[in-house]
Amino acid sequence: MKFRWRVVVVVLLAATVASAFSTTLGYRLETSAREESIRQGRPAGPAPDIANIAILNSSFWFGWVVLALPLVFLTNRWRIDQRPRVAVPIHIGAILPAVFGHIALQTTLQLYTAYRFLTVNKPDALATWKWTEQWPMYFRRAATQLFDWELITGAGIVAITHAYLYYRQSQQRALETAHLQTKLVEAQLQALQSQLHPHFLFNTLHAISALMHRDVNAADRMLVQLSDLLRMTLNTVARPEVQLHEEMDFLAKYLQIEQVRLGERLTVEFDVDVDVLDCVLPALILQPLVENAIKHGIAPHTRPGRVSVGAHCEGEMLIMTVHDSGPGPNERAMAALSTGIGVSNTRARLAHQFGPHYRFEFHRQRDGFSVLVAIPRKHDPAVPASAAHVA
Repeated sequence: MKFRWRVVVVVLLAATVASAFSTTLGYRLETSAREESIRQGRPAGPAPDIANIAILNSSFWFGWVVLALPLVFLTNRWRIDQRPRVAVPIHIGAILPAVFGHIALQTTLQLYTAYRFLTVNKPDALATWKWTEQWPMYFRRAATQLFDWELITGAGIVAITHAYLYYRQSQQRALETAHLQTKLVEAQLQALQSQLHPHFLFNTLHAISALMHRDVNAADRMLVQLSDLLRMTLNTVARPEVQLHEEMDFLAKYLQIEQVRLGERLTVEFDVDVDVLDCVLPALILQPLVENAIKHGIAPHTRPGRVSVGAHCEGEMLIMTVHDSGPGPNERAMAALSTGIGVSNTRARLAHQFGPHYRFEFHRQRDGFSVLVAIPRKHDPAVPASAAHVA
């Protein structure tokens, strides 16, 4: 309703501006013509009456504003593109009466301005003035001179209304399409996120099962920690995004489980800037990368290893890294890593959520192997103070 009233206000304002412009232009033309006649010594007649000029020009524009209302209503009710065989005759039948109605209005006001002119300048002529005789003559002359222009104006109103309805319909369709696309992306992201939970749970239970054969107490501690971790996971099932400090808390719990399994062979480091703890990122986006770092960089080797998780900002991007001190996968292992559930799932989630505006890179380095994830920086200021211990 607000939008319709806005359209009405715009139309009335446009009619006012057009009336003022045409009135000013008409007055200047008549004044210039009178001054030219005076300079050439011809009879100039009385000075132009700006009130009469304003009445004629305003009646033209505002008359069509009023007559446009039934045309707009019929156009909205009978669309030519939807029911052309019925709509075309209806529109023709509506435009013609509007045209003759507008000509009749113009004729009446022309006679009125002529009467005002005679009242001021030739009052003696009023004795022979008869409205009933003058009106048909004025109407026929106006209809002959203006019919084509008036017809174009009426048809233009119908055409502009159709164009506006097409535009509004296309905007509505675009909005519905965007809404459906958003719902589709959310469903796809939720499906990808839910795919991670059984994958992560299966791998952790497999690790506990292997540990049961050599250290029952350690396996028992892992089960307790796994229950805490699953509780945290359930809290994020319906949330496609979490704050960075929540992701780091989850990783800390997960790495505690891995430290029970690997003992002194695994050292964990966090290097997270405090000012990015409130940044928002896809839930569980780093866990598969940390899991792969342990699986490929730490677990296969008997020597101690280190997994480092870092996060900082570069401009408008949030940069997150997972680094392990292992030698890194060979070419075959790299191909298998890229097609595995964790990595392929992570890449798919990033692509769905950020389109081309993300980075997901693997880097072999002298001291190990790193994975980099960069996403647009987005803050959520509601960060608990307890999150600061992650840094």
